[in-house]
Amino acid sequence: MDWLEASEEHIRRERQKARDLRRSQWWKNRIATGICHYCGKQVGARALTLDHIVPLVRGGRSTKGNCVAACKECNSQKQHLLPVEWEAYLEKLRQE
Repeated sequence: MDWLEASEEHIRRERQKARDLRRSQWWKNRIATGICHYCGKQVGARALTLDHIVPLVRGGRSTKGNCVAACKECNSQKQHLLPVEWEAYLEKLRQE
């Protein structure tokens, strides 16, 4: 891998924080629109997943500022990419 991986302890701790965030009213309000943060598609609240803008394996944290509602397709495609890498990927798709 070409990036520094976060420690297993960091990932475990942040995943627990993400589980707690998903139970919060803040998250329920975020998904209420049913719109994916990345593609803008209306997919419904139940089809949205919590995505870390800066992935946990890249040192990201489970904070309100780093978590967005994403459709499963975008979340799966983004994987471990940083925002600038994800934007480059989307731009490449637009040009094809």
